[in-house]
Amino acid sequence: MGDPIDSEGVWCEVRDGAARGGPALFLDRDGVVVRETDYLSRVDDVAVLPGAADVIAAANRRGVPVVLVTNQSGIGRGYFGWREFSAVQQAIASVLAAQGARLDAIYACPHHASGQGAFAVAHHPARKPNPGMLLRAAADLDLSLRESWMVGDKTIDIEAAKRAGLAGAMHVLTGYGEAERARSAQFAGPGFELRFGRSIADALTLPILVR
Repeated sequence: MGDPIDSEGVWCEVRDGAARGGPALFLDRDGVVVRETDYLSRVDDVAVLPGAADVIAAANRRGVPVVLVTNQSGIGRGYFGWREFSAVQQAIASVLAAQGARLDAIYACPHHASGQGAFAVAHHPARKPNPGMLLRAAADLDLSLRESWMVGDKTIDIEAAKRAGLAGAMHVLTGYGEAERARSAQFAGPGFELRFGRSIADALTLPILVR
């Protein structure tokens, strides 16, 4: 089986046995699930952050689909390729599995204004803050977006969550979170709850994980 790249050049992977239906837990990757290293492309640099496996496992036990949505402009810029991305994802999956946790689906957008060739797209619908990856996941997994939550460390994660119609988002202070906290605050408002957490570990308090 080849890599799950769609016709737009976006990685769209739904894993065998994935949970489906109902609300989902959407997660950014770098700075949230794994340590931010800027253009993560080496397995040796993978470091899953404390609490990530616990949160994902809690969602797994409740039948809440866990969906990774990540911008990967390093691919678009030619710094590394899908092979390296896949190897990193396999390494992350192995660490999570050892702690009883698993991702149900993974979406990755390589497009960027500074991308090369077909990836040179400034505002691709799948690139956060656009909601394309979340909307694709909703269609693939039959999700209820209005009950779903996002965990991210950047303003673009929070904006994508709001534009996708999610119930809310948690802005964590790991990765780029501390620097972007003030900018994310603008998205709080009626119909969209914004919370702040020290790290992904605080996502255990989200409504979809405590119901």
